[in-house]
Amino acid sequence: MVSTEHAQAQTVWYAQDPDAVVSATMSDRQSGLTAGEADERRRQHGPNEIVSEPGPSTWAIALTQLKDLMNLMLVAVAVVSVIIGEVPTAIVVAALVGLNIVLGTHQELKARASVDALAKMQTPQAKVTRDGILIQLDATELVPGDIVQLEAGDIVPADGRLLATATLETQEAALTGESAPVPKDPRTLHAADVPLGDRVNMVFQNTSVTRGTATMVVTETGMHTQMGQIASMLSAVAPGKSPLQRELNSLTKVLGIIAWSAVALIVVLGVLRGQSLATVLLLGISMGVSAIPTGLPTFVQAMLAFGARQLADAKAVVKNLTDVETLGATSAINSDKTGTLTMNQMTVRSLYFHCRWYLVDGEGYSKTGRITQTAGEPTPDFTLLAYGLCLDSDATVSDTGEVVGDPTEAALVVLAAKIGVDAPLTRRTYPRVAEVPFDSAYKFMATFHHLSVDGSSRFVELVKGGPDVVLARCATAYRPGRQVVPLDEVRGELTEANRALSEKGLRVLAFATRRLDGQEEAAAADPMSFVDDLTFVGMVGIIDPLRPEAIDAVRTAQTAGIEVRMITGDHAITASAIGAELGLGPGAIGGPELQAMTDDDLAAALPNLHVFGRVTPQDKLRLADIMQKTGAVVAMTGDAVNDAAALKKADIGVAMGSGSEVTKQAGKMILTDDNFGTLITAIRLGRNIYEKIVSYIRYQMSKLFSLVLLFLAASIFDINDGVALTPLMVLFQHFFITLFPVAVIMMDPPAPDLMNKPPRNPKMPIANRMAFVQWLAYGVLQFAVTLAAMLLAPGDMSTTEASVPMTTAFVVLSFGSILAGLVMRRDPESGLTPPILGALKILSVPIVVTVFAVESGFLQDLLMTTSLTGGQWLACIGWSLIIPIVVEAEKVFRRRRYAQPSTPITAKAAVDPQRAR
Repeated sequence: MVSTEHAQAQTVWYAQDPDAVVSATMSDRQSGLTAGEADERRRQHGPNEIVSEPGPSTWAIALTQLKDLMNLMLVAVAVVSVIIGEVPTAIVVAALVGLNIVLGTHQELKARASVDALAKMQTPQAKVTRDGILIQLDATELVPGDIVQLEAGDIVPADGRLLATATLETQEAALTGESAPVPKDPRTLHAADVPLGDRVNMVFQNTSVTRGTATMVVTETGMHTQMGQIASMLSAVAPGKSPLQRELNSLTKVLGIIAWSAVALIVVLGVLRGQSLATVLLLGISMGVSAIPTGLPTFVQAMLAFGARQLADAKAVVKNLTDVETLGATSAINSDKTGTLTMNQMTVRSLYFHCRWYLVDGEGYSKTGRITQTAGEPTPDFTLLAYGLCLDSDATVSDTGEVVGDPTEAALVVLAAKIGVDAPLTRRTYPRVAEVPFDSAYKFMATFHHLSVDGSSRFVELVKGGPDVVLARCATAYRPGRQVVPLDEVRGELTEANRALSEKGLRVLAFATRRLDGQEEAAAADPMSFVDDLTFVGMVGIIDPLRPEAIDAVRTAQTAGIEVRMITGDHAITASAIGAELGLGPGAIGGPELQAMTDDDLAAALPNLHVFGRVTPQDKLRLADIMQKTGAVVAMTGDAVNDAAALKKADIGVAMGSGSEVTKQAGKMILTDDNFGTLITAIRLGRNIYEKIVSYIRYQMSKLFSLVLLFLAASIFDINDGVALTPLMVLFQHFFITLFPVAVIMMDPPAPDLMNKPPRNPKMPIANRMAFVQWLAYGVLQFAVTLAAMLLAPGDMSTTEASVPMTTAFVVLSFGSILAGLVMRRDPESGLTPPILGALKILSVPIVVTVFAVESGFLQDLLMTTSLTGGQWLACIGWSLIIPIVVEAEKVFRRRRYAQPSTPITAKAAVDPQRAR
């Protein structure tokens, strides 16, 4: 009987020899499992597929939205409105609640497909030995103990221990992040703890075979595979609320306390005066509608949607509108390397040929580029190297850059094209007579051909492999001018060249040759015996190059005070070299050292660590968590499955458009152009949107405070029977007047120095003490102007019929709100500076709407307004102009204080809450 799932998940398969693994899984190397054994194990372990926990239903999500404090307050207002017969008010408020619920539910439903995407990646077919017969079946039918055959082009169907290999290499970038294919062989690893990327005798589900063949025994299926563990992490990571969501929730609670305290006070005063229940409830509803920021969620949604459209135009797609604002608070970026900062296209950068250095330019798999050298040196004859590049490899690269085969070999084919040699034509002209295929056991490849050398046909052996391995099999080496010298004369130079290339993070391949004229039959019979006494030709340094825009993007992020770290599954030395080229901060660390650190030690070391190599998906998740606990707002970029859990954990998970479906589902934002620089553009837009939200809330809260004070004053001093404005007047103000000043705020261009400021402190809420004082001061100003206009207006005031004083208050509040929006769109800068013409065009609309609300018969009946004379209209305009004049004067005073060199920093922050943030 097979051991339990839990025991299997804990087994270190790579440390056991192949026969022991086969025995532990109760299988047979030759005949595999029987059909009966497979069925029994499938019942025990389940199908080989990624499963996800069922998410909440749409109705459950909608109910959660309904429980939001803002919506509960609005529901209470709607219910009381129905009770006292204010049906129009109840309908409008109920519609607002419905809108909030629909928007919130829609956003939640879009974020629940990460694990489902993993399930869709399941390999459809696998070649399995059952009952001694090789059959092909659905990969979901695999069980631990199955014997599976793999070959180039296959997707590995489950995690497994290799039993036998022939030149096997797999591409594991989707799992580990390492860009180069990984050579595999079945030799047992005896170390106690081997990182995932170094388990060369194991293969993993949903990685691809790029070269060779293999036989494996399945060790893990379904949720116990490495992919399954990532799915489990995705399920365990609960999506957190954005900083804006948390701030608005806190603000709503504060406003709720203010609103219901004011309502309670007004109701008590009404009861003490002996007013009827209906009148008291009408007072309470009017107060509640004025104090509850009914338009706040809707307007913030509109502003965020506007930002989302801007981001989409910049090729950054956000899934949830609140993530637009989160971008602006980003203070740290954890970036994957392969395919994100780099192109995921292996490219030869350096060439050491005949003991001389050459540089190779060109990007990725494009065949355009040059090979440059020091001035004054003779033009080299690259013929022997070109033969090795073309004939000692199997990959093909089309003129459009499409690769078939090993990516490293593709880089060699591209280098040959830059030399001026066509690989397919060369291969057809000089076919192989014999070969020693590449194997990770001996780390070289040799082919034998009849070649044209120095004008005559020669039988030549070409060898390609690791520098140490090739040098160990060489006796001589080429120097400039094709002079052949004993290897010992240049061994020091060659060793130093290899070290120089390696320290730059380049993958180094060496080339050698040997002439074997007349030994064709012997070479064909035993090619391995001729791989010695070679003549060293040269070395190439290969790297996955940086995206052209990455360096500038990193520099811009650093100027904006954003820490950029590179987190990759690639080797630490390669990652460190890339980090240096990018200009990242100091410090590099490998996965094993990272895992040995405690959370406290890691948090303390983070300021001096900017490159993380050989990390696992769990390491990426841990880093994001620790950084968040230290107060950072973390953006994580990636394109591979191994990035998915960290993307979901981060405040902003940024997936590349060409990445895996899993990553795109787990992330909160997708860069459709795979451009790291687009992320920086998105952060700039996010900052701009946050500034606009701050401006909007400043404007909205000032208006709310003015309404609260107006109703409290009316109730306490029994003005207009305690009702300053009708509930529908207040709702009309919220939806048909303030909408247009908000549009002006949204359309205002961003500040030119936006990315020269450090990220805002996420611990400093929008509703900080100084901001609250500013809101209250502006609210008192609008309240005082409106109250004075109402008290000084001619005529009697009554809640039972339209009156000039109430209408005057309505008009002054409207016009004052419109002009306040114009001047409050910027702070502390003047709101009267260009561009202003577009703003005035927009603000002309609510002015016309206000006139219709007062002079139109239908709206008069609905809102309880009455027509005003020309003189009364001029008086309303005069009162309204006081608001922008005072606000602009206060900002001038603040700007002058801020500009004084002697003003201490604390004073600057105190007088300028916007800059304090």
